[in-house]
Amino acid sequence: MIEVSVSGLAYDNNKGIPVVFLKEVDGSRLLPIWIGQNEAMAIAMGLEGIKPERPLTHNLLKSVIDGLNASILKVVVNDIQNNTYYARIYLRAKNSITEIDARPSDSIALAIIGSVPIYVHKKVLDEGPTFVLKNQEDDLRKHFQELKIEDFGKFKL
Repeated sequence: MIEVSVSGLAYDNNKGIPVVFLKEVDGSRLLPIWIGQNEAMAIAMGLEGIKPERPLTHNLLKSVIDGLNASILKVVVNDIQNNTYYARIYLRAKNSITEIDARPSDSIALAIIGSVPIYVHKKVLDEGPTFVLKNQEDDLRKHFQELKIEDFGKFKL
């Protein structure tokens, strides 16, 4: 597994949906994952440290987990099949660890709200539509402005 961080959010004008970019912590690959509007909002609010007046879905889930005396250990984007990503949320309750199947977008939002690490299986980074920043100091915005659809490799849009 490779640790990643949320590098940014963008809006895919061609598809009309948001995209979250996961970047290797100790590398230069970026993995784009197309997500829903609600998940993008939860991720953006989490990244900005904005706490809603009333709990939104991901905040509610985190409160339920806390209320059950459990904790989120990590989230893992563990597979890609037919251009669909899969993820797992790892919870500790008492002395056991439970894996829960989840969408990557929900997992990422929950990881940000819970301040827990995000990982991606090497297979997903190897097979997904990743692209590489030329160097760590690359301006992500400049990189996206110069990006061509062919840069996403074998991924089908």
